[in-house]
Amino acid sequence: MNISKKVALFTPLLLLLAFSCKTETKEEKQTVNYAKELHSYARPNISAIKHLNLDIDVNFDTEVISGKATYTIENNNASNIILDTKFLEIDKVEADGKETTFKLGEFDEQLGQSLSIDITNTTKTITVSYKTTDKTEALQWLSPQQTADKKYPFLFTQGQAILTRTWIPIQDSPQIRITYDATVRVPKELMAVMSAENPKTKTADGVYSFKMKQPISPYLMALAIGDIEYKAVSNRTGVYAEKSMVDKAHFEFSDMEKMVVAAENLYGDYDWEQFDVIVLPPSFPFGGMENPRLTFATPTVIAGDKSLTSLIAHELAHSWSGNLVTNATWDDFWLNEGFTVYFEIRIMEAVYGKDRANMIALIGRQDLDDEIETLKKEPNRTKLKQDLKGKSPDDAMNSIAYDKGYLFLRTLEQTVGREKFDVFLKDYFKTHAFSTITTEKFLNYLNANLLEPNNVTFNTEEWIYQPGIPSNQAIISSDKFANAEKAIQQFLKSDTIDASITKDWTTLEWVHFIRNFPKTMTAEDMSRFDDAFDLSNSTNSHIAMVWFEQAINLDYHGNHVDQNIENFLIRVGRRWYVDTLFKAFKRNDKVEEALAIYEKSRANYHSVTANTIDELFGLDKH
Repeated sequence: MNISKKVALFTPLLLLLAFSCKTETKEEKQTVNYAKELHSYARPNISAIKHLNLDIDVNFDTEVISGKATYTIENNNASNIILDTKFLEIDKVEADGKETTFKLGEFDEQLGQSLSIDITNTTKTITVSYKTTDKTEALQWLSPQQTADKKYPFLFTQGQAILTRTWIPIQDSPQIRITYDATVRVPKELMAVMSAENPKTKTADGVYSFKMKQPISPYLMALAIGDIEYKAVSNRTGVYAEKSMVDKAHFEFSDMEKMVVAAENLYGDYDWEQFDVIVLPPSFPFGGMENPRLTFATPTVIAGDKSLTSLIAHELAHSWSGNLVTNATWDDFWLNEGFTVYFEIRIMEAVYGKDRANMIALIGRQDLDDEIETLKKEPNRTKLKQDLKGKSPDDAMNSIAYDKGYLFLRTLEQTVGREKFDVFLKDYFKTHAFSTITTEKFLNYLNANLLEPNNVTFNTEEWIYQPGIPSNQAIISSDKFANAEKAIQQFLKSDTIDASITKDWTTLEWVHFIRNFPKTMTAEDMSRFDDAFDLSNSTNSHIAMVWFEQAINLDYHGNHVDQNIENFLIRVGRRWYVDTLFKAFKRNDKVEEALAIYEKSRANYHSVTANTIDELFGLDKH
């Protein structure tokens, strides 16, 4: 057979193959399988945002952000595109540079308003001109007095779970991933940083440009503005903080590079180039927020001895579980947090050893028992896969997602063996990088890539879809915590503790010590402990919080503890700490005392914290 005959013979086949490939590609482009979203008005299967160009002015005098959000969109033959907004003023909307009509939907207290923009089936970009208002929930404007240096004002955002829509009109669903560029104009005395490529020094004119080239979920859009400085830890890690805090933060977080290396050794390359941390003023509502490239952190983790740096390991772990592979909906929130707690504890083990890792895990296990007790009248809320229809995503942000999720994964590890489990997780992160995942999709992947190949039977359905903790749970123990419990009994019997026992205690041991006081403990016993250890004046925020909770529980009022509790609640806005103490007041029928403090402290809280406490006491948010 000569060449010409071969060409003639294969040409029809080649044409058929080419046609088949083109058809498949076209179909794939048109098929966008976004999951049903309870907490967004967007309809991304019809039209979805893909890239944001943000151009904004930040005015500290009026406390308003104004400007334009321009989106490149994926248009599936649509006549409109729907964004999420809440408490925003929409001035004008354009489609491909020409003004177009738009409509705001009815206001919902939780979801805000839909912004429906009229487009054609050929529209490629939309631009929304807008400004924030005094009700915008994501923003906290701080006066100089509320900062560490007390010289200049400060601003930070908090987008998780569905608050980004309150400072940017956006399709505010975790399954919609976008890249972005931003231009931000601020007072020239201040520096702006974002969850993006960041400056290391102030500009002369207060104009900052940002680029985030990896696609992220909208809740990870973040901005902070203040009189801050940068100090490198390594060529890819460092800290931002106010001048009086930057050296303290640099020392506290000096193991950041070690943590990144440990994480990469476990589960693959760090895909975000830079891992920096900014220490915010104490009103920041969370311990940390894993905004890509720039973790936002509370100053309450700066203890002076690196004893609370598991928080940094946690936010770093989110660079894989959460930022790289993201829960598709808030019902699947445990996929972010359960994996992250597991990864955090593995990082801490690699850097600081098994003893410290097990103590962290056991503290979490105790938190889980407390959460289950709190939710005993609502057992369905103790399921890993949540049903948040008609509820706030914040309802899933508790120890169930974090610590039950961790316990599920630790039990899996124990069942199949660490070596096989590590291979599975590394492949999981690589396979699903820069995508979102539902619980059901994860379970299919788990069965196909871990359980079935290793012929392992595991009660996955019970762990995910049933309340409570299954009986095959991994057992976590700590010799160091056992010693702390012995120390309690020793002191109660003799009023003394061998100094060698407590000399090298970490924060974790002190926390366990205080949290596990016996039920027979009295206010008089508290007074003896306080005389011995001066716990009412602890400068370690975690130790102070658990001690203050016990003081409220046991009606202890010595050593200025009442005033110190009030000062703590006025100064610290971290929701976990604040919520714990106000719940203790309520649980012990001290609501009047709590409300007197809350009246003084509420103005210092971000809306995330204030809304939680408003709900706790049944107060009107507005």
